[in-house]
Amino acid sequence: MAYQGFRMNVALIGLGEVGRCFVEPLLRAGYQVSLCEAKPSPAALDLAAKLDLPIHSGAGDWLREANWVFSCVTGAVSLAVTKQVAGYMRKGAAIADFTTASPAVKREGAEVAAKSFVRYVDVAIMGGILINRERTPLLVAGEGIDDFKAVMEKAGGRVKTIEGGAAGDAMSLKILRSVFTKGMEALAVELLMSAQKQGVREKLYEQLLDIDQTPLRDFIEMLVRTHVVHARRRAHEVNDAQGELTAQGMPSTVLPGVEERFHKTARALEAHPLSLPEPDIHQALDWLLANGR
Repeated sequence: MAYQGFRMNVALIGLGEVGRCFVEPLLRAGYQVSLCEAKPSPAALDLAAKLDLPIHSGAGDWLREANWVFSCVTGAVSLAVTKQVAGYMRKGAAIADFTTASPAVKREGAEVAAKSFVRYVDVAIMGGILINRERTPLLVAGEGIDDFKAVMEKAGGRVKTIEGGAAGDAMSLKILRSVFTKGMEALAVELLMSAQKQGVREKLYEQLLDIDQTPLRDFIEMLVRTHVVHARRRAHEVNDAQGELTAQGMPSTVLPGVEERFHKTARALEAHPLSLPEPDIHQALDWLLANGR
């Protein structure tokens, strides 16, 4: 959709930290900006007064002028807001859902929008909005992602699109990234506390060099491929590691869950043995999804 020849109107629904951070960058980019908040905070009222912009209290006919609606409400009301605004929007307009709603909710939101012939972009905020403001990386999927990227980049935003992705995919990937990074964070805390207490932290880094030099994808896929072969033995190693941390006066809160993961796979292997001695990543994941959950 070409935007040349007219001044685009962006409606911001929700004036919390996320919504407020985009108001001035959008105005500087030359867009018309409309604001909506049922219960505006003092910060929202101050911002609106500073910019001489009215605050609408809810969805209404005023949304017919919007080319884009940015939904910046809480995840709990994401779908309700989509249902409210879509009915007022003109055909071909678009909703960008910045909320933390689940992937399933965002997929349903896209279906609701489509019934009103409105496009829907699933937006996942991939960083600290208070730190990076409008420069916070955004991961997006759905219908209209290229147009959204153009709108945001003109306002100083940073957008990565998931080509061929459907609404819900951006939030799914954000959650999966958190599974990885937060799990690694918890393990890193226990690992480095123990290494520091023993005075071997610098030596530990030397022992991890082979991992550091392995591409991340290769490393995590290797873990999964070999997990379905060596789960029982590794469960014993995890148990030994827990004993060592306990002896240091730092019992692990992470490793009990790790040990149970290995035991679960080991029990599944007894009931449903692998037919291959060295499965590839597809075979390993297929077996885990069928037997190891």
